Amino acid sequence: MEFSKDAEALYRVLEAQVKSALADADRVAIVGIYSGGAWLAERLAAALQLEGRLGFLDASFYRDDYASKGLRRDVRPSQIPFDVDGATILLVDDVLYTGRTTRAAINELFDYGRPARIMLAALLDRGGRELPIAADFVAETVTLAAGQSLVLQRAEDGSFSLTVDHA
Repeated sequence: MEFSKDAEALYRVLEAQVKSALADADRVAIVGIYSGGAWLAERLAAALQLEGRLGFLDASFYRDDYASKGLRRDVRPSQIPFDVDGATILLVDDVLYTGRTTRAAINELFDYGRPARIMLAALLDRGGRELPIAADFVAETVTLAAGQSLVLQRAEDGSFSLTVDHA
């Protein structure tokens, strides 16, 4: 089923928030969490002219539920092609839910160095936190029924759409 929110409009809200807040920040770098967060991070890096300071994480091995859930088929190698030490990192994910993916991504990021600051941007916050994690930037907060999840999709032209997946 098509989600009633316009993903492109939500992206524009998020981009405006990020641009405004990071305008005067030093040594900004963007790290997207695969896959939806990576797509958003690519667009944000282009908008902020930070293409050389763009990285990607797959936090699968760092999740605290790795042993019980197993490994996804689409695990990708993390790529951080810049010096993390002292950087202002904008960590980007598509949907913030329990906070477990964010925690895992932060743990992995520290394997690359010690940033001066980590800020979190999410297209959507669906609540349901299990860990005390909040986004610095979020386009919108939504509520879903139990058993539903949001899925960000990227078309060949780079445009975004959202769907609701029913488990």
